[in-house]
Amino acid sequence: MLTYPADLKYVKSHEYVRTEEGGVVTVGITSFAADQLGDVTYVELPAVGTKFENEQKFGVIESVKSVSDLFMPVAGEVVAVNDKLTAEPELVNEDCYQKGWMLKIKLTNPKDLDAAMSADAYKQFVVE
Repeated sequence: MLTYPADLKYVKSHEYVRTEEGGVVTVGITSFAADQLGDVTYVELPAVGTKFENEQKFGVIESVKSVSDLFMPVAGEVVAVNDKLTAEPELVNEDCYQKGWMLKIKLTNPKDLDAAMSADAYKQFVVE
C-alpha cells in the first residue's frame, strides 16, 4: 500500500527526507518509487564521509524491472549508511520508511528542505 507520512518531506525524484536531531536527516525512496520499481534486488550506496550537493546522484537501485539512479534531496555529508540493504535489499519494498532507509546526512544547507514537498503536495504530484 502506498503511504506518505506527513512528518516527511518529498522531492520529485521520489526520495524522502526525515528530519532528525542535530541537523541530521534520513533519506530513502518513497513507497511510490518502491512500488514502481517492483522487487528490489540490489542497492548501491556511498561510503560514510562522502559529501554531496543537492540533486547529485548518490547511488543506484536495481529491481526485477529496471535500474535507477538515486538522487540526493539535500546537500550534506553521509554520516550513516543502512548496511542491511546490502544483504536484504527487499527491505526497501517491505518498509521503505523505517527498515529500508538508505542514508543519514548531516545537512550543509537546511534551506534545501524548504524546496521539498509536503506529503499532500507529493501525493498530488504522483497522481498527475
